[in-house]
Amino acid sequence: MDRNLMALGVVDVQYKRIPCVFKEHNLSLRVEESSNYPNYLVVKILYQGGQTDITGIVVHGVASARFFPLRHNYGAIWSTNTVPYGPLQFRFGITSGNHSKAVLTKNPLPAHWKPGVIYDTGVQIEDISDTSCDPPCNDVQLLQLSSM
Repeated sequence: MDRNLMALGVVDVQYKRIPCVFKEHNLSLRVEESSNYPNYLVVKILYQGGQTDITGIVVHGVASARFFPLRHNYGAIWSTNTVPYGPLQFRFGITSGNHSKAVLTKNPLPAHWKPGVIYDTGVQIEDISDTSCDPPCNDVQLLQLSSM
């Protein structure tokens, strides 16, 4: 099968994005081990539901209206070296198909967050894209490619 795929060279791949459902988990943040309290914060996004993309994250201290952006490192990893003081609240930019919205976390990270700990944000993301593949995906094409 590997040789058959290699012989094709560059191929167009169609895929269908399937919504994720995490009924027993809210969107959560894992503070990564590379974080350095209180100056550098690296988080991994866990249990992102629906058919969504996180397009941006900002953080602010609960007692402050000043927001600081997080940098998207790769995959589900985001970081900032501008960490506000005190408990931290996050706002996520979310897109689903042609729609976008901001989601504010309900549960802040505690003032003395710790690397290696997973924090529940208190929110669920369940948005489903109202757009489809262009051209329309069909399961027969996907099965043909997988049977090579």
